Amino acid sequence: MGSPLPLQNRREHDFFSSCTTCAQKLYYATAVFDNPAGLLYNCTERRYNMELFITIIVTFFAGMGAGLGTGFAGMSAAAVITPMLTTFLGIDPYIAVGIALASDVLASAVSAFTYGRNKNLDIKNGLVMMVSVLSFTVVGSWVSSLVPSATMGGFSVFMTFLLGIKFIVKPVMTTKEDMQEISPKKRLIQSIVAGIFIGFICGFIGAGGGMMMLLILTTLLGYELKTAVGTSVFIMTFTALTGSISHFAMGGTPDILVMVLCIVFTLIWARIAAVFANKASPKTLNRATGIVLVVLGVVVMGFNLITKLTA
Repeated sequence: MGSPLPLQNRREHDFFSSCTTCAQKLYYATAVFDNPAGLLYNCTERRYNMELFITIIVTFFAGMGAGLGTGFAGMSAAAVITPMLTTFLGIDPYIAVGIALASDVLASAVSAFTYGRNKNLDIKNGLVMMVSVLSFTVVGSWVSSLVPSATMGGFSVFMTFLLGIKFIVKPVMTTKEDMQEISPKKRLIQSIVAGIFIGFICGFIGAGGGMMMLLILTTLLGYELKTAVGTSVFIMTFTALTGSISHFAMGGTPDILVMVLCIVFTLIWARIAAVFANKASPKTLNRATGIVLVVLGVVVMGFNLITKLTA
């Protein structure tokens, strides 16, 4: 059987456009115009257009949430993109995580570049912490495999919500001058220990390290907020790259259109958020970051609840 033919003329098109049910379309296609192939083409084309529209809408909002979270707080895109792709587009969770990590790479890189250009990035200690995180993520994953039911799926999302409240109620007002009071040797040791802890916990519970990294950098290591976010997205550029490559190497080929749209939208919104964050005052940045994290936390927890109820 050959490819279906489009509607033959304007009169057929007008009739099909005025029909509201498949039964009406079928009647006109067969009894009136003797063009069932035109019906098939017409319906298939409309269905494809609707699916494309839904895909663009879902990836736009997923990318917007992920980009804002990355640019403002160094949050992993997986926390937002994964549940939206699985809930609304029916994409396999493993593939969705790979798409989210791929979206993280460029979004984190452009955010890190923006923070670095504004001198809000600790590259030296960031590299040390990155090596520790990557190394002990593997260790944490191995230990987790030996302990049944060790994964805490909602941990990262709940921590995002709590961290957002923390930034609103008790903002981080540390300055760069305060950071310089810590000796380089002590800062180096802190970076190694923090990287080991973050990597092990993330590997053990299966949660993204962006929020934990931001929490430790601002609360325990005494980083100023902008420098903490800049350092976090710098590290996440490399962790997301290795994560996405390993995901696709072991989990198959993703939907290219969905992946490209997620990457583009996440990149755009991450850039917007990073530019705003570097220009904002500490008080404004704390408030904006807190609001973004609280909203994203609530939305993602809602998606997770919907998934459980419809499973």
